Order: sequence, then C-alpha cells, then structure tokens
Amino acid sequence: SGYDAAAVAATYGSVSAVTFITAAQYLENHQIVYGGHMAAAMALMESPAIIMAVVLANQLRNISRAEVGAAAGTHPHTPLSKILHESFTDGAQLLLLGAMLIGLITGDAGKAVMQPFSVDLFKGMLAFFLLDMGLTAARNLPLLKGSSPWLIAYAVLAPITHATFALALAAAAGLSAGNGALLMVLAASASYIAVPAVVRYAIPEANPSLYFGLSLGVTFPLNILFGIPIYVAIATGVLG
Repeated sequence: SGYDAAAVAATYGSVSAVTFITAAQYLENHQIVYGGHMAAAMALMESPAIIMAVVLANQLRNISRAEVGAAAGTHPHTPLSKILHESFTDGAQLLLLGAMLIGLITGDAGKAVMQPFSVDLFKGMLAFFLLDMGLTAARNLPLLKGSSPWLIAYAVLAPITHATFALALAAAAGLSAGNGALLMVLAASASYIAVPAVVRYAIPEANPSLYFGLSLGVTFPLNILFGIPIYVAIATGVLG
C-alpha cells in the first residue's frame, strides 16, 4: 500500500545512530581519523525522510477522504498547509526535532553535564544494546515470510547503492577517508529506532513487519557484520 511505501521510504531515507556509533568506534579502533562534525551530519540526515513520510501519509489520507466524499456527493479538501502543519507538529516527530534543537543549543556544556551517562557508560551500553538488537532482529525475520522477494532484494541492494552515491559525493567534496567512510555508513544505514517509533504512531496504517523487519532483520546485521568493514576499506582505498 501507499502507507507501507511511505514507511519503508522513511526507514531507508533516514539513518541509524547505532550503526554510525559502531562505525565511529571501528574507525577509532583502527586509528582512522574522522571529524566530530559528522555527528551533526547524522542528526541532520535523520529527520527529513521521516517528515516526508508523514507528509505523504497525510496526503494519502486526504485523497482517501476526497474519494469517500466524492462517493457521498461531497468534496472535502485539506489544504497543503494543513497537511504540512500536521506533519511537522506530530508528537513523536516534534519530540525528535526538539531533542536535536536542545542538543544544538546546549552544545559542549550540555555534553559535559551528560558525560557520566552518555560518554562514560557508552561502550557498555552499546554492547548490551547491540545484543538486544540482534535478538530483536532474529525475532523479526519470520515476519518477512511471504513477503515479495523484491523487498528482500531491496533491503540488501539499497544500502550498497546508497553507499556508492555517498562515496561519489565524498570524493567530489574532498572528504577524508574517515569522514567519507562515515558518510557511506550513514547512507547505507536504515533507521531502527527513530523511524519505527514515529511511524508506528504517525502512520498506523503501515505494516510494521515490513519496515521494521526489513531494516532490523536484514539491513542491520548486514551493515554491522560486513558493511562497516567493507565501506571503511573502500573509503580508505579511494579517498586515501
């Protein structure tokens, strides 16, 4: 359905903070330098796809209401301004944007306050989180049973395609190997937390087994196990 398409588009159009953090740790372990501004790039890349998906879903609902109204002899119409307003002020999406804004305003001072929780405990929390994500991914694999093979192919091939475009952009922009690798990882990732949380609330018509099963059951383990080392190796070879 159109709602499923919007949800999948949001999932693969957004990015994964977990994959990004894992890639950053991989770079540090291999002593590859990258810029701290890539975290800001991740934050900027997270929301646009979610907003677009909510806009598309609201537009689909508007079309459905218009069709029902036409059958009943009425012609209800929701202006685009109202659709955009509802999309940007959706509760979960507004919370995500608000959190990003707070982080931008507080800057280093806010980071220092949160350091005991967000920095000192980071590696341990990441290890537990990745273990939990692995279990969730295994549980979600059966949800894909009966899905079109094209969906599985998309979950495998889309990250490779997106990473290739990111590599070309990184080369054109003259990025370093570390920054280019992170850009490739971001482009290849799919959202496993922010998008499912927002979409489940904002687009309840979408089937969670599709957008969540594809991203967490297929794309996530492929990126963690194979994608990150491959993207880093390619970026190092191409960007030097």
